[in-house]
Amino acid sequence: MDILLGIGGSDDSLRALERTVERARLAGDDLTIAILDNPESDRAFDEIESRVGEVLDAENVDAEVRHLSGDPGSRLVDLAEREAFDQLVLGGGQRSPMGKIQLGAIAEFVLLNSPITVTLVR
Repeated sequence: MDILLGIGGSDDSLRALERTVERARLAGDDLTIAILDNPESDRAFDEIESRVGEVLDAENVDAEVRHLSGDPGSRLVDLAEREAFDQLVLGGGQRSPMGKIQLGAIAEFVLLNSPITVTLVR
């Protein structure tokens, strides 16, 4: 399976990174990691890229790492469609005090607009 993982530097996206890389190793999936320009993240590209490298090394997984600038949701959806990925993975989804899921802007856009299967890692 050809997987596209979008990460923007949130704690949720870093959890998605760890889980997706582990799954790719176990399943033998091809993995591409897209580091998104996320204005809501306090982490810089370099810090996120460093964390990606650490996780890939720890799991002994090879993956292509790309930087996507511009509107993160639309750029991720465009990439997934243009390159015919089988699945798009991202982190997100916090629980509100009432127990309802709350999605960030990027996750909401991708879930509503992606032409391929989206997995949301919480």
